[in-house]
Amino acid sequence: MAKARSIYVCNECGAESRQYFGKCAVCGSWNSLVEQLVEPTSTTVRPGRSSNKRTKRPESKPRLAKTFSQIADHPQTRIGSGYGELDRVLGGGIVPGSLVLVGGDPGIGKSTLLLQTANQLAAQASVLYVCAEESGQQVKLRSQRLGIDIGQQQQQGQGQTLTTVGSSAQPKFPESLYLLAETDLEIILSELESLRPRVAVIDSIQALFYNQLTSAPGSVSQVRECTSALMQLAKRENITLFIVGHVTKEGAIAGPKVLEHLVDTVLYFEGDRFASHRLLRSVKNRFGATHELGVFEMVSQGLAEVPNPSALFMGNRDEAVPGISTIVACEGSRPLVVELQSLVSPTSYSSPRRSATGIEYNRLLQILAVLEKRVGIPLSKLDAYVASSGGLSVGEPAADLGIAIAVAASFRDRIVDPALVLIGEVGLGGQVRSVSQIELRLKEAAKLGFKRALIPKGQKIQGLPMEITEVGRVVDAIATALAFQMDTDE
Repeated sequence: MAKARSIYVCNECGAESRQYFGKCAVCGSWNSLVEQLVEPTSTTVRPGRSSNKRTKRPESKPRLAKTFSQIADHPQTRIGSGYGELDRVLGGGIVPGSLVLVGGDPGIGKSTLLLQTANQLAAQASVLYVCAEESGQQVKLRSQRLGIDIGQQQQQGQGQTLTTVGSSAQPKFPESLYLLAETDLEIILSELESLRPRVAVIDSIQALFYNQLTSAPGSVSQVRECTSALMQLAKRENITLFIVGHVTKEGAIAGPKVLEHLVDTVLYFEGDRFASHRLLRSVKNRFGATHELGVFEMVSQGLAEVPNPSALFMGNRDEAVPGISTIVACEGSRPLVVELQSLVSPTSYSSPRRSATGIEYNRLLQILAVLEKRVGIPLSKLDAYVASSGGLSVGEPAADLGIAIAVAASFRDRIVDPALVLIGEVGLGGQVRSVSQIELRLKEAAKLGFKRALIPKGQKIQGLPMEITEVGRVVDAIATALAFQMDTDE
């Protein structure tokens, strides 16, 4: 029987080569050749050439394609993970047989979240936790640090040791949670086929290796082949897979971009590792809305859900300070009240400095240009710093009006009403443009006690316990926001 062979394919142009070269001979790109495994195929007659043997005309085969009405309905019930924030990001729960890729910086809490989730899921189904980067003893120490009691029950199977996690005295881990410390892909696939768990966690995909490939674990070819094999098994056996993926220096998941195309859901675990809160963001979801956001807090017992995320991003509102405004950002279907801070000061350099933390840098430059051209604020000789409170990245255009008013308030040394919320997109002509989900944003602001709101013209909402003012231009919005505030100059 013929063995599988390796070829090298260029990621840039798709050219194939039987030998590895540092530079592609077709397009000239460097370090773009990746190894791929090619299965042997039977010899066939090339198109355009006739065979000496008389071939029999193939018989007609039954048609395999079906219309949508011919496909039977099989409604699937989502599995609750035990964490409302995770279920929100996944679109309402875990879909059986789906692949979920979880990426994030080292030490951000990916393994902690998945170990706690595996504990919750094991109460209703069998779960296999594959730790490819840690030994069983290390996972036990980590679980004890999280306040989880672990007892071990050794089971021999396929020549490997499975550890059942649970405690007979105070069982916090059910007997249906299994632990496997292994990096060989074939052994992991064998255990998945024999155990057939409802949910499996692979921590992490960069540590697995397929012995048919000569490349090192974590390389492009290894990550792609291991993910593809796991995907085929998960779809065939209806196993939900959580796959942990490392990120590169640029913040993307390590490995080829095709890794994100193979899975059903891609989640990013974000946040400052020196801060207590963590953000779980969905960037791809075949079974729910994208750009959903879940908020967690790192405590001594692991990760805990944050019941009111808006309070986390509102900052300290006890003392009013010039240059601070409040907006309502929407992450998927969740509105979040966020405080924006701005500081405008004379520059000591030939060209002024611009700094944006949590705000898109090019968006800030555009708003500063509109303020100088349409409002008349001379920002070309002033340094401008803008930041969002709590470390949340706000990239939607609905934050433009809050940024503009915060910068204008800092320039004029004025205090914006702490009970005022600002919603609107700023156009290049100085207009305040409409935004989506305006009613959802205003309801969240009213729930948190805001009394006034500045919104784009034509989007007024009735029946809310707050004063709503419509504006059509940025200059009118600035005048309205600062009209009722006294100057801080003595």
